[in-house]
Amino acid sequence: MRVAQVTAAHGPIEVVERPIPDPGPGKVRVKVEACGLCHSDVITKESLFPGIVYPRIPGHEVAGVVDALGEGVENWKVGQRVGIGWIGGHCTVCQPCRRGKFAVCERAQIPGIVYDGGYQEYMVTSAQGLASIPDALSFEEAAPLLCAGITTFNALRHSGAMPGDVVAIQGLGGLGHLGIQYANKMGFETVAIGRGEDKKDFVQKLGAHHYIDTNAQNPAEALQKLGGATTILATAPDSKSMSPLVAGLGVDGTLVVVGVGPGNIEVSPMQIVGARRSVNGWPSGTATDSEDAMRLAALSGIRPMIETFPLAEAAAAYERMVSGNARFRVVLKMN
Repeated sequence: MRVAQVTAAHGPIEVVERPIPDPGPGKVRVKVEACGLCHSDVITKESLFPGIVYPRIPGHEVAGVVDALGEGVENWKVGQRVGIGWIGGHCTVCQPCRRGKFAVCERAQIPGIVYDGGYQEYMVTSAQGLASIPDALSFEEAAPLLCAGITTFNALRHSGAMPGDVVAIQGLGGLGHLGIQYANKMGFETVAIGRGEDKKDFVQKLGAHHYIDTNAQNPAEALQKLGGATTILATAPDSKSMSPLVAGLGVDGTLVVVGVGPGNIEVSPMQIVGARRSVNGWPSGTATDSEDAMRLAALSGIRPMIETFPLAEAAAAYERMVSGNARFRVVLKMN
């Protein structure tokens, strides 16, 4: 089979041939049809996580079909459409796992980092990490929902916001363009926050009821004119741009951070004490969370905007993704 691997820390992405692997006990072999590229793939490329063993195949937005079952695997069958996201398996024994918080497992099995991910034609993974893909979604559409989709969906549904509440999405990129769609379909009064008046028509087509152009308006003041936000989902990896948003929260409002960038978010005690505001973060989620995110997408027409590349052009696809110029997610197609 063909794989696109990072041969060494800081090394190039190279397409090579490897033997097709067999699944061991509790494992499943997936014939990969599509794999999304995420900025977190930089972790593998640049060795930003301790203990990465090279060569390593990146990729944690994997969509395909079950090709073979290892010993002891139940509830899955050959030919079933499945996806694998950031949490490709959990240890079951750490303290978070013992409390059922598998998404924050201390030994999470992250595809493309802890074991070989989806930039390959066949992938072996734990059955724990499999999510069923609805028939209404193509493999290319499903792949980004297994990371960008589940992250925005999960953060919004756990934010405490209720239908009709003002919910703002900061950032209009790979995460943000999905966050706007999910917020609209969840029944929130959806506000998009970005830069430039030229984005107004675009975000309204995605489902935003309001657009705040930070080049022309103070975003916090604009949110307060709408009554204050119950939730602001910060998706752009720019900590400096997140800090002013806290003042746009209403009473008991929450800034939920999913975009990770350099620097610190600055918040004064008075901003959060007087109106009982809070700042928190949200990671991805489990396989069942991925199923929920994809199910809502299939039912309501939520779709990622993607650019596709063949596996043979994985290096070019990575450069397109990391440049920030893709609209909005890059997906590798195996065939």
